[in-house]
Amino acid sequence: MIAGTAYSRRAARPAPRYLRRLPVPQTTDWADVQVVGIPRALLFYRFGVLWTTFFESIGRTVVVSDPTDKAIADGGDRLSVDECCLASKVFIGHVESLAGRCDAVFVPCYPTSDHRSGFCTKFQSATDMVRNTFRDDKLRVISCEVQNARKAKDVRRAFCDMAARMGVAPKDARAAFKAAWDAQRAHDEALATAQERTLRRLVDERRAADAAAAAGDDAVARPLGILVVAHPYISHDPYLSGAVIDSLEEMGATVVYADAMDHERAYKKSFEFSGTMPWLINRELIGSILLAQDDIDGIVLISAFPCGPDSMTDDAIMRCIQGTPILNLMIDAQSGTAGVETRVESFVDILRFQQKGGYVHE
Repeated sequence: MIAGTAYSRRAARPAPRYLRRLPVPQTTDWADVQVVGIPRALLFYRFGVLWTTFFESIGRTVVVSDPTDKAIADGGDRLSVDECCLASKVFIGHVESLAGRCDAVFVPCYPTSDHRSGFCTKFQSATDMVRNTFRDDKLRVISCEVQNARKAKDVRRAFCDMAARMGVAPKDARAAFKAAWDAQRAHDEALATAQERTLRRLVDERRAADAAAAAGDDAVARPLGILVVAHPYISHDPYLSGAVIDSLEEMGATVVYADAMDHERAYKKSFEFSGTMPWLINRELIGSILLAQDDIDGIVLISAFPCGPDSMTDDAIMRCIQGTPILNLMIDAQSGTAGVETRVESFVDILRFQQKGGYVHE
């Protein structure tokens, strides 16, 4: 009797987490989708290589929306509620621009399953938001739910389940995912290598300038390194952050992108700053600051109004990162950039003034 009771209780327990699997789709309702549209916004700037490579590897044609311009931004603003952040409005504009150019638009769902590597809720609700926004236009949407973006097996399961609904054989889907994962990793490694190379060059040029100055030669200019800290869909979208990046480069500053540094190293480093930060990309940005702080002269924070995660993390950065000048910029839907450019130019002038010794008190 006791043994039977124990067995019954044991059988009633849920399966261990590592044995649980999402339900495998039984239909192939997306098998007719041959041309997939991908909005050039939000997480495209982080996982775009993986997405495009996967669809191309299963034999689909990929159409990526055109770079952001005023028409796309205005279209997204018109279709969005006022409370949406600027990045979400631009995303909706990109989705609208794909209507009629593809069989279906790919809008993945990235929920927060790991409380230290999650995403803003807009990435979880993106699929439903698009379907509801364009319900009267009969815009077709395909999607998948990625439980943990840092774990290859979780991402693979989501993409293979989606591929099954597109009529792709499991073996072909797995092969396509491996090619896509490897391509994304190679892309990320190339970006990280480029940032490391830039930082090393800054250090070498700074040493050369200091040595020349010590020898009495002031003709060698000391380089100015600026770390741009922003979500990749902000820092790499010329329409949203181009005024900032262009101003920095026109003034002779060397730009280093925090979001392009080694993701794994930055993620681990971020725990020295906070053990409870819930957002993956914000963690990586903060970790990149800690990794690069000794090699740069200033930090430019760029956020899209009114980004929830950035409203907390940017304030924490401003208060807790000591010893490095920081310029905090908030971009909105206004078309004027003169104010932003003036602030950037003033920031660079101050940094160069400090390089020369700042104020001299007799």
